[in-house]
Amino acid sequence: MKRYGHLWEKVISVENLRLADEKARRGKQHSYGVRVHDENREANIQALHEALRSKTFKTSAYDVFTIYEPKERLIFRLPYYPDRIVHHAIMNVLEPIWSRTFTHNTYSCIKGRGIEGCARQVDRIIRKFEGRPLFCLKIDIRKYYPSISHRVMKRLVRRKIKDADLLWLLDEIIDSAEGLPIGNYLSQYLANLFLCYFMHWVNERLADLIRERLNLKEKPMLEATEYADDIPFFSDSKEVLREVFKLIKEYLETELELTIKGNYQIFPVAENRYDRHGRAVDYVGYKFFRHQKLIRKSIKKNFVRAAARLNRRQDVEPKQYKQALAPWLGWAKHSNSKHLLKTIIKPKYYASVL
Repeated sequence: MKRYGHLWEKVISVENLRLADEKARRGKQHSYGVRVHDENREANIQALHEALRSKTFKTSAYDVFTIYEPKERLIFRLPYYPDRIVHHAIMNVLEPIWSRTFTHNTYSCIKGRGIEGCARQVDRIIRKFEGRPLFCLKIDIRKYYPSISHRVMKRLVRRKIKDADLLWLLDEIIDSAEGLPIGNYLSQYLANLFLCYFMHWVNERLADLIRERLNLKEKPMLEATEYADDIPFFSDSKEVLREVFKLIKEYLETELELTIKGNYQIFPVAENRYDRHGRAVDYVGYKFFRHQKLIRKSIKKNFVRAAARLNRRQDVEPKQYKQALAPWLGWAKHSNSKHLLKTIIKPKYYASVL
């Protein structure tokens, strides 16, 4: 496995810091942190360059607050200068290296993939089982971000990076909070990296191990996809998925020091919403059936409420109406939601919205 060195000078170069500044400010030009930084922008960039070169840089204090949607989470926010600029400077150099390491079925926070890419992968997996039984194993890792071990994280980082100076900076950021702080730009990539080699093991070794354990003549039909810590497994056999659970539980506990919650489930995937002999795979905002895909109930509720508020107004232009519903229209257009749209969209806006 190739390891990369001689990266430090690229990361801390003034040119890279300026580029990081440009990327970090996108969509935030009027925020307080950017306005303060811009009062002495070039001087700040030069000072940051010197702090990194002399290794006097230290992660700033976090502003910690709680959000409750979609569920309760602690969010850790860093100031724009210098921390967010540093994170972007690191990723300008490391993103191409780490992205090549991620498996084809990893989707979170990767350019060109994301939620819709993951949803299309699940559609492809379901089609592969046409004419065969289809079962799903759903697991939930207990408090994934807060429980990530710094020791294990540093070991995984060193599988691709050998530049001692850059490792000093990455270690400093990793050690700045317990686990991985949700809200950091760098954390979303480190979270992918933490499960990266596990996913390689799933794709390259797991089916062979199950064949040996169950004394099968050929490798079982087994598929998986990953979005952050949400990893469903699919097979045409419950017995195979029971063995999958035992093996992945052992790997996650021994290699990554993670714990799977006891609420894991193995179930048949239903044909559609009316099929009572199975259930949907609730994943990345959708409910996947074998021949139907619907929006997750919580997302649909928010969509319906937003449309109802707009429908009560008399002064909304078609463009404004569509923009207000844009966050939900993508979900609807990529699912079987034609009846829902006809029900909640005001008739005079229907043609312009779609």
